Amino acid sequence: MASNITVKQLKAFVAVAQAKSFAEACSLVHLSQPALSIAIKNLEEAVGGQLLARSTRTLALTPEGAEFLPVAQRLLSDWEGALDDLHNRFSLQRGRLAVAAMPSFASTQLPLIIRSFREKHPAINVSVHDIIAEDVVDMVRSGRVEIGVSFDPGDSEDLVFEPLFTDKFVAALPPAHPLLKHASIQWQHLSKEPFVALQRPSSVRELVDTALAEHKMFLSIQFEANQLVTIGQMVAAGLGVSAVPNLIMSQMQNLGVECRPLQGPSLSRKVGVITRRRYPLSTPAQAFLTELLDVA
Repeated sequence: MASNITVKQLKAFVAVAQAKSFAEACSLVHLSQPALSIAIKNLEEAVGGQLLARSTRTLALTPEGAEFLPVAQRLLSDWEGALDDLHNRFSLQRGRLAVAAMPSFASTQLPLIIRSFREKHPAINVSVHDIIAEDVVDMVRSGRVEIGVSFDPGDSEDLVFEPLFTDKFVAALPPAHPLLKHASIQWQHLSKEPFVALQRPSSVRELVDTALAEHKMFLSIQFEANQLVTIGQMVAAGLGVSAVPNLIMSQMQNLGVECRPLQGPSLSRKVGVITRRRYPLSTPAQAFLTELLDVA
C-alpha cells in the first residue's frame, strides 16, 4: 500500500532521478547499490507501477515517475522543514508562549521576568493575557495558556499551584488623609470611611468580605471598580479609602496614593504559578517557568 512508503524510499528515488545513475545516487544517499535497488523496488510496489525505466545503457523516468518527482521533492522538503522547525523549538530558536497573569502581577513583576527571559531566548514570542485572577485559572484549565500567575485556586485535581510569595493587603489612602498619622491602620478605621472596592465577582473582594464578616466588621462601600488601577485613581482623587495587595503598592504611590500596613485582621493570599496537571509543558514554557521561579 502507498501508506507504507518511507522517507528512505523517497530519498532513494529522488537521488536516482536527479543523478540518472544508481552508482552516483548511492553516494548521495549513503546506501549500497543492492540497498538502493531494494528501496526503489519497494517504492514501486507500494505505488503500483514503475517509476524508472531501466536498460543496460540508460536510466530514465517513466511518465508516472516524472510526474511524481516534484511531489516526492516537495514531500522531502516538507519533512526536513518540519524536523528543522521541531529542532528549533526544542532548542528555543523558535516558538511562541502564552502566559496569563492577574493585573497586579502583570503590571509589576512580569515585565522584568519577560525581559530576563528574552535576553536568553530572543527568538521566543511571548503574549501576555492580563486578566482577573479567576480568568487566569480558567485559561490555564482550558489549555489556552500553559502558565498562569494568580492567587492559590485551592485544591484542584487538574491544576498544580507552585507558590511564589505571600501578598498582604495594605491600606490605600488619599494624600493628607487624617489616618496617615498612624504607622499602621486597623480595618476598623477603614470601615468608618467611604470605601472604594473591587466589584463582584472578585476573589479579592470575596476574601475581604468574608474575613471582615467573621470579625463582625462591614465596610461602607461607596464606589466600585473592576481594576485596581482605577481604584487607585479614585482614592487619589479623594473619593474614599481602599485596601489593595502590597504587590501594587508602588503603582498606587505613583498615582499619588499613600499606603500603610493594614491589621486587625491581617489579610494575605499566596501568589504562585498555575499549570495543568498531567500535561507536560512545551520547551519554551518550561524555560519561562524556570525564569519565573528564579526571578520572582
